[in-house]
Amino acid sequence: MKHIPQNSGEDLNLRELHPIPSLRWWIAAILFASTAINYVDRQTLSLLAPYLKQEHHWTNTDYANIVVGFRVAYAFGQTLCGRLMDRLGTKRGLTITVLWYSIVSMLTPLVSGFYGFLGIRFLLGAGESGNWPGATKAVSEWFPKHERGLATAVFDSGSSIGGAVAPLIILPLYFRWGLRPAFVVPGLLGIVWLLAWRWCYYRPQEHPRIGQAELAMILADNKQSELQGKPSPKWLDLLKLPQTWGTIICRTFTDPVFFFIADWFPIYLVAKGISLKSGLIAIWIPFVGADLGNLFGGWASGYLIKLGWPVGKARRAVVAFGGIGVMLLIPTIFTVNLTTLTVLFATATFCYGSYTTIANVLPSDLFFAESVASVSGFSGSGAAIGTIIVFELAGHLSDARLDMGTHLFDPLMVLAGLIPFVGMILVLLLVRNTKATEKGLVRKI
Repeated sequence: MKHIPQNSGEDLNLRELHPIPSLRWWIAAILFASTAINYVDRQTLSLLAPYLKQEHHWTNTDYANIVVGFRVAYAFGQTLCGRLMDRLGTKRGLTITVLWYSIVSMLTPLVSGFYGFLGIRFLLGAGESGNWPGATKAVSEWFPKHERGLATAVFDSGSSIGGAVAPLIILPLYFRWGLRPAFVVPGLLGIVWLLAWRWCYYRPQEHPRIGQAELAMILADNKQSELQGKPSPKWLDLLKLPQTWGTIICRTFTDPVFFFIADWFPIYLVAKGISLKSGLIAIWIPFVGADLGNLFGGWASGYLIKLGWPVGKARRAVVAFGGIGVMLLIPTIFTVNLTTLTVLFATATFCYGSYTTIANVLPSDLFFAESVASVSGFSGSGAAIGTIIVFELAGHLSDARLDMGTHLFDPLMVLAGLIPFVGMILVLLLVRNTKATEKGLVRKI
């Protein structure tokens, strides 16, 4: 018999209601909303960067350092928040981190100058780093293995949707009312989300609105881990496993590419001679491409598993597809045509979206519940460190190549196409069953 929480009047009211069919997908939907709001928050600065650069007289290197301040906090925060989620639980962990970054976003208009923005973005990165470890842990708690890919794609697609709708929210607010509402409104969205989260999220065993059949299906897949009740492994023990490093590399060699597009794309378009007003569609089309890729990667790997493929083989097939497809970023160096650029970026980010879905689902595929968020945090930290390196290169290299006109970012686009391909090869070598699998340290895939 499932446990019904009895610690509040709210829970007593919920117990009187009928079960919600397919409740796990409602959980995926609220995780999607969290990710989308997270991305609207972080996109605000990059969308306003061309105007803030003029107002504050920032160089590209100055802007890169401000963005790197966010990434430094994000790098350390991913690992720390991963452990926080495993220790405090998904509900409390995400409550703390979302409340943190929502308040920081609303305080942003109070700062000014280079160091003010550097400090506030550092604080924002610390709070936003909790989303992926928390959401990954929630997926591991709520979904069987054949659905984890699609569930991960659903919440991860929030990054693409958030990036796509951010210009439609932020730019009109800025053009009409200025800087303050452009930062405050995303923060308020986070507060609204928290109210829904606190009301609806429980672990499956504790949720008052889950049906018995759905609960049995979810718990059957995690039965071994639940019965073992093992303590959370130490970080050092996890880092000795090749599967951990395969998971880290999978995000470290892909996420920096998308973060570069997300944070630098408006500046990139201007460098290509395209105004932001005429290129508005190009700003959000790549995000939609990534979103569709998220869903495709999750669906495709789940479909292959249903056909009888082992989990590891199905995930690796999608990784190979993504690693090859992202190389379409390289031909962008040969054109300044807006339509061609849009198609190339959309296709490359579609492949990236498929790739990154697997990067996000691997912790729940490979590791037991007590360490899923920790490993997800490691991979997020690796991605953040890789992004810092890419952003520093972007700032210094673009400032050094100001006389190159439309070819300003060419070396970076070549790297952006090649790095995920190298990561793909390493993931194929590391993510497989090993002696650690036989010892029960990781799940068999």
